[in-house]
Amino acid sequence: MVGHIPPLNDNGMWPIWLNCFVSIDLLMDVPTERLRQLMIAAEIPSFRALAQRAGVSDWAVKQLRRDRLHQMRVETLHKLATALQVSLPVLLSHFGAMELEAKGADTRASDRIAVLETEYQRLQTQLEQQETLLQQRWQREALTVLESWLLQWPTVVYAVTQNPDLPASRLVPLMQPVQILLEVWKVEAIAAVGAEVPYDPQRHQLMNGTATTGDLVKVRYVGWCHGETLLHRAKVSPVSAPHL
Repeated sequence: MVGHIPPLNDNGMWPIWLNCFVSIDLLMDVPTERLRQLMIAAEIPSFRALAQRAGVSDWAVKQLRRDRLHQMRVETLHKLATALQVSLPVLLSHFGAMELEAKGADTRASDRIAVLETEYQRLQTQLEQQETLLQQRWQREALTVLESWLLQWPTVVYAVTQNPDLPASRLVPLMQPVQILLEVWKVEAIAAVGAEVPYDPQRHQLMNGTATTGDLVKVRYVGWCHGETLLHRAKVSPVSAPHL
């Protein structure tokens, strides 16, 4: 409801108390006007449209219009900055310091911006780490499905190379995409079938006979590592043992 506006005084001015209210209203409108300018640049027609594009609540947009960034979550600020097509530091420079600047506290405003930027970087790093963990978990699940192939295929390939006349030789090129996938996932074989290597009980499993660390053994079935995680030990036999 609009109240009664008092008349001008003898000097053609409103009372001092009314000028104070007008000044406060103008100050309150500054964040809104700055937000409108950013919205125009991003071709966002309304505050409701901004909330929808950013995926935030109308209340969050109102907080931004009132320059209350200190009450807002960093994730919300980042979403609004993305919707407005500006970086988070740019958004903070438009709004975050205004309340403190009005009190002549530029240093505290800069400190606040620095804290928010640090928190944003921390959240970005946390999201990247979570994405990496999820990707590794998905890869492990896929590797479980491929387990029988991982254990048997290298031995089949070795047998085919020893006897190229086998009809199975035609299948070897067809498995090249799987080999490429393993390389992308950083899944590495422990030695090659037929290779003679020093025995390592951490990476090798004896199929027959006995061996001590460092003894030569021959790889019968390839083992696998996913990064630094051991998936399967290579199955080996002592070199002195009869060959299959």
